[in-house]
Amino acid sequence: MRRRGTGHRRGGRTRRGGRLPRALSPVAPVPVAAAVLLVLAAVAGCTGGGGPEAERSPSADVPGEIVVASGRDVTGKNGVREQLIDAWNREQDKENTGYHARLVELPGSADEQRSQLLGALQSGSADYDVVNLDVTWVPEFAEAALVDPLPDGALDGDVIASVAATAYWKKRVYAVPFNTDVGLLYYRLDQLREAGVRDPVLGPGTSWQRLRDLADVLDTHPPKGFEKAWTTQLAAYEGRTVNAIEAFASATKDFALTDESGRYTATRQELADGIAELRRRTEKPYTLDHALASDEAASLSDFASGRTAFLRQWPYAYGTLHQTFSSRQLGVAPLPGRAVLGGQNLAVARSSERPRKAAQLIAYLTSAQSERCLLDAGFAATRTSAYTDDRVRCAVAAVPSPAPTGESTDRMPRDAAGRPDYARRILLPALTRAVPRPRTPLYGAFTQTFTTELGRLFTDDPPTDAALAAELDEALRKVLPDGS
Repeated sequence: MRRRGTGHRRGGRTRRGGRLPRALSPVAPVPVAAAVLLVLAAVAGCTGGGGPEAERSPSADVPGEIVVASGRDVTGKNGVREQLIDAWNREQDKENTGYHARLVELPGSADEQRSQLLGALQSGSADYDVVNLDVTWVPEFAEAALVDPLPDGALDGDVIASVAATAYWKKRVYAVPFNTDVGLLYYRLDQLREAGVRDPVLGPGTSWQRLRDLADVLDTHPPKGFEKAWTTQLAAYEGRTVNAIEAFASATKDFALTDESGRYTATRQELADGIAELRRRTEKPYTLDHALASDEAASLSDFASGRTAFLRQWPYAYGTLHQTFSSRQLGVAPLPGRAVLGGQNLAVARSSERPRKAAQLIAYLTSAQSERCLLDAGFAATRTSAYTDDRVRCAVAAVPSPAPTGESTDRMPRDAAGRPDYARRILLPALTRAVPRPRTPLYGAFTQTFTTELGRLFTDDPPTDAALAAELDEALRKVLPDGS
């Protein structure tokens, strides 16, 4: 058995220095105590090993450090996640509980982080109490009994329905949504005006045909530095999977590659229709050549440099791009068709020696006030109240602080209540309509197969839609259980 310290730190480590932000003190508190008690009660009698239904020993938590393992915080150094954890630590100090939390950011890509977490939890080589899982990983970690199930009461009606669905596996809650994500359309208002477009503002209901029409105008009157109309993330990684699922879901109503148990259910005709839509979206006359090798960072750079006027990106890009562009230069709209849901969920590691306190930390980090902090800092919040209830406020310094000169470094447009200006009118509706990626414990095998097979679409001699659909169907049946 792994040994852990019984004081504030494991192995004699000390708490990182630095000023702690004020504890959360919202204008209109939204109670989380009931949810905390439900989570704590469930964790006390939940799983401990030997499969998803095995009983965890009801032994008491070991006082000490709660380690939260997560990917990179897109809000930067001393970002909002760190600030929220520091605020929780300050509350623990005031109450003299004997617990502190510490954030560990895992290096590498999302795929590399998944491998690190799997290896660490399976071997018991890392002291993780809380793990921040990509929404696509929840079924895998739940099925492998690496995280504890939680009660349905861990989620309430304030969590956006599409987002809440990512926390379940086989009708049980295994995680709590922390921050969410959805594909959005960013566009260069300045380039459209320069090309002579009289009404360049795009809103809900914008179609791909509208983008093609605007692309033709841009080609006729190209702005300085302009190359092609559109870019996205089509390199052979998860970005290609996301773009493809968005095309497939737009081509077929209620499209799903798997059922709720992870069994493969798509037909070859549905695959062919999706491939045809993906082909249309990536046609060479409209798509930047570099998109075929682009990830999020590369596509964002191409868009910012003016090589392209339209970009498919995640919500974090809103704040990033507004560090360079004003509201007269940059626009954002719902992605035409269907957009894929992303995000991360917090779960209690099965190996944690302090599962009750870890669950309490999760309830704090996912409360309405914390979600408002995440929204203000540039993440997409998981709770409706963060977007709609002006009484729910963030007391942590989630917005960048002023520079030494006194000038604010925050250039993100904000509404009267201080939220990102697009949050309520664009981001929230997009999240409510977002579609999930396949729900399966075999997601790693699925996405590798999916991206590899679809790569043939971007070669110099691509197969027909029907031929590629047949090959994709055969390949997916080899990696996913058959639900037909």
